[in-house]
Amino acid sequence: MLRVVETAAPEPGPGQVAIEAVWAGVNFADVKARAQGYRVTSLPYRPGLEVSGRVRAVGEGVGGLRAGQEVAALVDGGGYAEVVVTEAARVFPLPDGLDLRTAATLPTVLPTAHALIHEVGRLRAGESVLVHGAAGGIGTAVGQLARAAGAGAVYGVASSDAKAEYARGYGYDEVFRPDTFETDVRRATGGRGVDLVLDPVGGDTLRRGLEALAVFGRLVSFGNASGAEPWRAGQEELYAQGRSVAGLSLIALAQSAPDALRALTERALRTVRDGTVVLPVTAEFPLSDAAGAHRLIGGRTSTGKLLLRVAD
Repeated sequence: MLRVVETAAPEPGPGQVAIEAVWAGVNFADVKARAQGYRVTSLPYRPGLEVSGRVRAVGEGVGGLRAGQEVAALVDGGGYAEVVVTEAARVFPLPDGLDLRTAATLPTVLPTAHALIHEVGRLRAGESVLVHGAAGGIGTAVGQLARAAGAGAVYGVASSDAKAEYARGYGYDEVFRPDTFETDVRRATGGRGVDLVLDPVGGDTLRRGLEALAVFGRLVSFGNASGAEPWRAGQEELYAQGRSVAGLSLIALAQSAPDALRALTERALRTVRDGTVVLPVTAEFPLSDAAGAHRLIGGRTSTGKLLLRVAD
């Protein structure tokens, strides 16, 4: 269902930038777009939410970017291509010392992870956190950011021994299985529960996450990988112990508050420059084998970050 085709290179409109892509990130949202039509408004559709490369051209009214400049960008679909057009507000010049391959791992993962720990999750020193998808790209970054923020304990959830072992290398104290995580959390915390739960799964996992929270605990939903019907918490679930639920979508933030996205991304990038966060690329594929990348990430066996190599 993924085919490489030849088409005319797009040109940037007012406020837009055209990028000659070198690398493109692969995310589970891309798999959902192909397999389930997630956020797909019409066909044909080109997946891809993040790229790195060099500015090809800038549209009218764009300042601060020039042809040939190395950049990373968040795109609203269309990243699996040699030339990608996106809004200038979503294009970030690379700081000195950051190579294009590493930069392609950052536009979705790093700002999301930073917001989950700091802006939305508001983790305080000494608090505990539970992270679903601990071995994925965002989970890898979150574990390191939580540890750097002074978390008292960092717990993860992963579906296999191999993924659990991987996650423990990136800041996690213990890693639990999806079917028992709430009872494992109570055991590990002496019955108290955790202060913060970060959940990209949704559905029943989201509901069970509330049961893993301590008094005054917070749960942040940032995806619905399960594909389940949205589940909502209300007064009955939250009032008795002062719990709270929040949410985050980086693409939605880019659409509603681009200035906030830019500020968030700039803060997040500093954690790579100063060595707080390392994002490993665990697999890469040529653009012509995007289907292979989808098979790997869709099979739920991948760890870390997957990339497509668009150009040399």
